[in-house]
Order: sequence, then C-alpha cells, then structure tokens
Amino acid sequence: ALCLARTGRRLTGVPLCAGNAVRPLQNGDEAYPAMLAAIAAARSHVFLATYIFNAGKVGHAFVEALAAAAARGVDVRVLVDGVGALYSWRKPWKMLARRGVRTARFLPPALLPPSLTINLRNHRKVLICDAVGFTGGMNIADGNLESAGPHRIQDMHFRCEGPVVSQLRHAFQLNWNFCTDEYVPLPPLPDAEAGPSRCRVIVDGPGNDADVLNDLICGAINVARERVRIMTPYFLPSHDLMAALRSAGQRGVDVRVVLPQKNNLPYMNWATCRLLPGLLAAGVRVWFQPPPFAHTKLLAVDDFYTQVGSANLDARSLRLNFELNMEVFDAAFQARIVEFIDATIGRSRELVHDELVAAPLAVRLRNAACWLFSPYL
Repeated sequence: ALCLARTGRRLTGVPLCAGNAVRPLQNGDEAYPAMLAAIAAARSHVFLATYIFNAGKVGHAFVEALAAAAARGVDVRVLVDGVGALYSWRKPWKMLARRGVRTARFLPPALLPPSLTINLRNHRKVLICDAVGFTGGMNIADGNLESAGPHRIQDMHFRCEGPVVSQLRHAFQLNWNFCTDEYVPLPPLPDAEAGPSRCRVIVDGPGNDADVLNDLICGAINVARERVRIMTPYFLPSHDLMAALRSAGQRGVDVRVVLPQKNNLPYMNWATCRLLPGLLAAGVRVWFQPPPFAHTKLLAVDDFYTQVGSANLDARSLRLNFELNMEVFDAAFQARIVEFIDATIGRSRELVHDELVAAPLAVRLRNAACWLFSPYL
C-alpha cells in the first residue's frame, strides 16, 4: 500500500487525504435520487460536469433541481462536453441559462472558427454540492434507470464526503476556468473527517507530460500479489498495460477481467477479442457479463486498493480524453467492490482460449481489422 501511495503522489503531485466516506451507488435508481437530494440541500454552491446530459425524465429532474438551487441564491455552474451534448436532440441543459444557471460547453464543435475535432473530450463526471461530492462513470440519462428495460445501461457512481471533495471541486474548477476564462478563487471547504477511506483524485488528459492513469494502473497491477479485479466496458489496453496484466497472470496473481457480452459499440468487443488470446495464455481469466450493457469501470488490487471513475481501459480514455479517477485505500470499501465484481462473475460466461482460436476465419479477420484501428476507436 505504501509503495502504491508513493507512486500516485509522484505521478500526480497530489497527496492522499484521510478521513473520507465513499459510498457506491448502483445504477441511476440509487445515484440520481442521492444527487438530486444533495442539490436540494446545497446552500453555497453546486458544480456539475458531465459528458452527456440527455433529455428525458432524469434530465428534467436535474434541470428543475439546479434551477431551484440558483433561485435560492446558490452558485450553480454546469459544464457539458461539446460532443457529449450532441447525444440528445433536445438539450435540457440549455434551459438552465434562461433560469439563472451559469452553463458552459467544453470545446464545442464549430464551423467558424473551425473546430471540428472529435478528440480531446471532457469525459469527467463530477458533482459537488457544498461538502458532498459525486463521481464515477455515470452520465445523466434515462437509460441508467431500471425502467429503461432490457436496453438500459448498468453503471456505478460514488457519493463522497470528507477532504477528497476539495480535490473534486478543484478538478471542476480547472475545467470551468479553461472554458470560461474565469479565475475566481473559492473559499476552502471544511476538512472534517467523515470516514475511514484515504483517497486521491487523479485528473488526466492530453495536457499532461506523462500518461498518468496508464502508468498508475500499470503500477497498481505490478505490485499485486494475490488478486486483480477489472470491470470495464471498453478494453483495448496499451502495450504497457498488457505487459503488466500478462506479468501478473504469469506470476500467479488471480487476475479477472469482466467485460460486457453485449457492447453498445460492437466493434470494440471485436477488437478486444483479437488481443485476448495473449492474456488468456498468460493466466488472465476473462468473463463476459450478460446484458444489459455494463458501463461500470472498476479496478481492485489485493485487499486494500480500489480505483473508480470515468476512464475506460482504451486509447481514447488514456490518451485522448480528459478523465477523472479516484483512488480509494480502504479494505472494507474494497471488499464491497470485489464482492460486487465476483457476484457479477457468478452470472457471467468465462471465455476460454480454444473458443477464440477456433473462431471462423471470417470472424478472426474482422476482429483483426477492428484491432488495427484500436488507437482511434
């Protein structure tokens, strides 16, 4: 644990902060009510950054809660990614500006002056309501609710209290300042202890000199002695990360990777199947979990370390997007995450090496073709 804590400090320059409480929230049915309640209780500020803010029942509820907070004098700011905003034809967040809420878009595409890049996206998901924070991988959309039926999206978000909320707020400020050229310092948050977790927020993006998240995830896997659990929707790891996983499997670490059987981007699964034989041969075990599509992103190492957040294990997240993950050093919290992953494994199908190598030639060629484009997927 000490070695990994030092690695994170060296890569990020940010210290671990003790005294935090981190609570997992499963799917929108748990996450959205908790987030809306925190907005309703806020008296000082509400800062929201999201990749997607879709129209619908959930989007309307957030609009009403955010507008009500602004009406009672709360400093409310909403930041939506410029490409993520295009996912919904109707844009509920646009109504916020007419109701006293400050809004901004992160690098929106434009014809004049020309700015048409689809890369450099702000994929971070952060909500800060006074001294309560939320982060994880969940967007704002009806698809995260159980009521969305068989096409719903499984995901996990996290409610945070304690000093780590200041780090989340600072991450939001960095993006807000970049988009608005507004550099107004905020008063410090209280550092009262709220729980047993030691945490650190990791912000990563193209502006960093190092591949912070990639290097930190590799470092976590390299120090593993007993087990590694990974759950991710998109799995096209870097050469470094592949080497770390193979090395862990070869030295006898119980490495288990859980991927969605049905992906919202099928070509991602096809490309992944091209690289899996090398991992399986090294002793890494892989499961495909049944639908609905799982967007959850989790990493658990041994019995003390967990990493959660917005980053997928692919080149787009680790090289081209602005991402935010959070380290949690807490054995009890980690046990809950491992229990969740292992329960998912219990209802999933394990992939075997022979199944991949025995696939028809046309399937293998398709997978290889997709894999060739994996840096751009």
